[in-house]
Amino acid sequence: MTRLFAFHCRDGENAAALRERHLQAHLDHIEAHIEGFAVAGPLKRDEETVGSLIVVKADDEIAARAFFETDPYFAAGIWQAIRVDELRAVAGDWASGVAWN
Repeated sequence: MTRLFAFHCRDGENAAALRERHLQAHLDHIEAHIEGFAVAGPLKRDEETVGSLIVVKADDEIAARAFFETDPYFAAGIWQAIRVDELRAVAGDWASGVAWN
């Protein structure tokens, strides 16, 4: 059964320069593996990018981590802190309303 795993990634030092250097490889990776993502995008504070939120579709956390770690941003060391939690969408657009009705 496919589940959702949310990777909340906070940028480290020199992240802006690293993001610029690896952006095209990151975008190419996302496009090549788009079926594995529920959503992905930068986290912003005003106009500054401070991290990323990447929601991966996988059977379990081990598979989600393995998939996530193929991202060029991961290999480049852009993120100083990464937290992963399973996401169970039960309300809102992604859940087509509310799951309990």
